[in-house]
Amino acid sequence: MQLHKPIFQTHLPPQPSSQLFAPHKPHLPSISHCFHKPTSTTPKTTTPESSTSSSCILTQTEKITKQGHSPSSSGSCNSSFNSKTATMVAIDPHVVWTFLASLLGFLLLSLLRRRNYGNATAKDKGKVKNKNKTSENHVSEECLKSSGTDVVIVGAGVAGAALAHTLGKEGRRVRVIERDLTEPDRIVGELLQPGGYLKLIDLGLEDCVEEIDAQRVLGYALFKDGKNTTLSYPLEQFHSDVAGRSFHNGRFIQRMREKAATLPNVQLEQGTVTSLLEENGIIKGVQYKTKDCQELQAHAPLTIVCDGCFSNLRRTLCKPQVEVPSCFVGLILENCDLPFANHGHVILADPSPILFYQISSTEVRCLVDVPGQKVPPIANGEMANYLKNVVAPQLPPELHDPFISAIDKGNIRTMPNRSMPANPRPTPGALLMGDAFNMRHPLTGGGMTVALSDIVILRDLLQPLRDINDAPSLCNYLESFYTLRKPVSSTINTLAGALYKVFSASPDQARKEMRQACFDYLSLGGVCSTGPVALLSGLNPCPLSLVLHFFAVAIYGVGRLLLPFPSPKRIWIGVRLIWGAAGIIFPIIKAEGVRQMFFPATIPAYRRAPPAN
Repeated sequence: MQLHKPIFQTHLPPQPSSQLFAPHKPHLPSISHCFHKPTSTTPKTTTPESSTSSSCILTQTEKITKQGHSPSSSGSCNSSFNSKTATMVAIDPHVVWTFLASLLGFLLLSLLRRRNYGNATAKDKGKVKNKNKTSENHVSEECLKSSGTDVVIVGAGVAGAALAHTLGKEGRRVRVIERDLTEPDRIVGELLQPGGYLKLIDLGLEDCVEEIDAQRVLGYALFKDGKNTTLSYPLEQFHSDVAGRSFHNGRFIQRMREKAATLPNVQLEQGTVTSLLEENGIIKGVQYKTKDCQELQAHAPLTIVCDGCFSNLRRTLCKPQVEVPSCFVGLILENCDLPFANHGHVILADPSPILFYQISSTEVRCLVDVPGQKVPPIANGEMANYLKNVVAPQLPPELHDPFISAIDKGNIRTMPNRSMPANPRPTPGALLMGDAFNMRHPLTGGGMTVALSDIVILRDLLQPLRDINDAPSLCNYLESFYTLRKPVSSTINTLAGALYKVFSASPDQARKEMRQACFDYLSLGGVCSTGPVALLSGLNPCPLSLVLHFFAVAIYGVGRLLLPFPSPKRIWIGVRLIWGAAGIIFPIIKAEGVRQMFFPATIPAYRRAPPAN
């Protein structure tokens, strides 16, 4: 039977049959040709380099030789070759480990790509969400930008008009909406303390007290039981022009409105604001009604509400706790000379103080304080009788006749005295200022000083900001405003409330002693008079100094009781005097905020960096 040539012999060079199955290693081709059908039957000469190839053929050949099979048998060779294919190729251990490492790397790469894809998907979703959110507010933002207004101010009184001019001078586009642009006629807001005048100079509005027949005020004169004392402002370290000013409130406001209107970027408009425009918790502007009863809207990134003590918008922006301890009855005395020129006059009458101060070269304002929220009716003559029979007998002789003449003219007006501590509710896009935000008893005439001081603080806070469109960031930044204003506002507020209670008559013996002690303490002169007057005038806004002077008055009153010979009754009155003094001032301090008054630097919002533009 003819033997067939084994399949692998086609790759071998011609060799003698005696050497075909020799035990030594033959020269074999590379492993890439082991199972490759040759393109030519011509034998190839094996080079020495081919000896480094894998010996797959030799392995199979040796196994066949050992098993006694003849390589010339075609069937046995083919079957043996097919069954032993898996063992024909020698596997290098390095190849195995390289394969396993590649497989492990592939798995890790797949996991990493899956995680990165998930993160990218989430990021893309976030971008889409933010894009959708931005598109929702796109109309509002475009509306704000197209409105051409940076700030909308509600009200053009002392605070609103001064603020409009200040922000307009800083380059802001300001729109002011005022209910009535005609000259106001009020019986309060007519005395500006020296501290307020300094703020007026800081704002560049000092010329607004010119050409309105304003009168210089250099201090106070106190009257009690036929005695009097004068208290002068400590103005020695200031320019000679620095002093208090008294004037017609309406004339002063009109001057500030006119000055604000001269700026090209300030627009004054008459209208009644009915509501604030709110979108997603952010104030976007106001809705108002014009003189023609048209309902319009004004949009701006920042809305500042300065609509006065009767504000109908404050409930959105603060938690109001308004008290009405008394009412003022106002009169104007004509062609009357006050006992002490250029001084405000305070008469410690029964049941409460009476004020006189000059508001023009020929007019003197008289304010009679009536405790409680109800006053005698004017129409039926009860008010005139009350003024003539109860008030007039307690006035200095120089003021008695002009007072009676003013009553007979019949121009009697009343005004409730309101007190409201500042209790803001920070709202993005809006801010409260002036009497809409914070009120105190007008006995000390400190309202305008506080308002102008607040404007200076707000101006300084807004100066670094070029863009105020980010309402939440701006709101967070402006929270420092409520703390920075505390030294001035809390000092004047606390002193006004405390002095009104001390100066008011009371049947309680301890309160009577406190009232007399206050008059005597201020009459001592020196630091006993200049210290309290500096606090009252806004020249020294220091709450701690206020508390020290207040309790110095109480201790002085106790000393008067115990000298020269103490008695159990006097000691008991002294204890009640101290207790009563604490009962007067501590509730006011609590309402103002102990931490804000005495430790403002510990408040997180005390110093906040302006938001990045």
